[in-house]
Amino acid sequence: MRFLLCLGLFGLVSIIAMEINKNTTRQPGVGVQGGEQCSTCEFREQSRLLRLHSIKSQILSILRLEQAPNISRDMIRQLLPKAPPVTQLLDQYDHRVEDEDHAATETIITMAKKYDLNTQLAGMPPCCFFTLSPKIEFKNILSAQLWVYLRLSDRVSSVFLQISQLKPSKDVKTRVRIRSLKIDVDAGTSFWQSLDIKLLLQVWLGQSDTHYGIEIKAIDPQGEDLAVTSAEYGEEGLQPFIKVKVLENTKRSRRDTELHCDEESSEIRCCRYPLTVDFEDFGWDWIIAPKRYKANYCSGECEYMHLQKYPHTHLVNKVHRRGPAGPCCTPTKMSPINMLYFNRMEQIIYGKIPSMVVDHCGCS
Repeated sequence: MRFLLCLGLFGLVSIIAMEINKNTTRQPGVGVQGGEQCSTCEFREQSRLLRLHSIKSQILSILRLEQAPNISRDMIRQLLPKAPPVTQLLDQYDHRVEDEDHAATETIITMAKKYDLNTQLAGMPPCCFFTLSPKIEFKNILSAQLWVYLRLSDRVSSVFLQISQLKPSKDVKTRVRIRSLKIDVDAGTSFWQSLDIKLLLQVWLGQSDTHYGIEIKAIDPQGEDLAVTSAEYGEEGLQPFIKVKVLENTKRSRRDTELHCDEESSEIRCCRYPLTVDFEDFGWDWIIAPKRYKANYCSGECEYMHLQKYPHTHLVNKVHRRGPAGPCCTPTKMSPINMLYFNRMEQIIYGKIPSMVVDHCGCS
């Protein structure tokens, strides 16, 4: 398997090398030592470009995306909730997951959508309907909250926040009240209010529907509804959303210690080099955070180190030399990053993306 990986990487590196060589000119008077240094720099650049290419492919593959979601910065400003769960993630963002031995969690945020007007039944409100991520399962839900934004109130009063489950049918429409909460509201204040809906979510998962609807009302003593249920002008990012935290399992990564170099290093052996990935350079605005992170990459020769660690294999390769059949410089330990992003259904996901940071490199 590792041989095939090295062989595949060799082929892709060769393609990148041809592109680099088109724009590379050799200066006259360069000696053998200078030529070797130039060759080393070129190969290191090939490894860097290969790493960037693999990161883009890896992210799309892990997220099961054929292509990057087409979400612009303007769309993000409209879709991104201006709510505590999101702002806390952005303010306290920690892009590295240091301890991979513990169970990891993933946070999924799904905004409310209007009911399809083409199939809307008479008397059914246009909001609020949710599509659940397939990652949400009955047994792995740690917590589930519905967040609702309440508009300004002109006076001190008590508001009754009512959540009713919608059960559309061809013949009848039903509303089943599932939560009711009395809230004391101060005059001139607007705020986010959350409700625990874990039981409701588990009920939904036992149904065969694909879209789940609830009616949200926050009625004050004058009969005015203070709940924001759609992103009207001036209320963008204030529509209701569901925040679900689910449990995931992780596996221990193998630890290793190898060479760590910088771009000024003259090291020719297999080594880890720094590389910062900027998602804005990719044009990937759909990744909310991090906008950039330290990914690192591997580059260098392997024969000497491989000889020390695997002398028998080294001798076999000496006898049966067939192209790039020898060892190649590859990551021996990688770490995940936590990422906040939009998926293709315009849901906000906060979760772990594995094997995104090269910690150590080695020959294999």
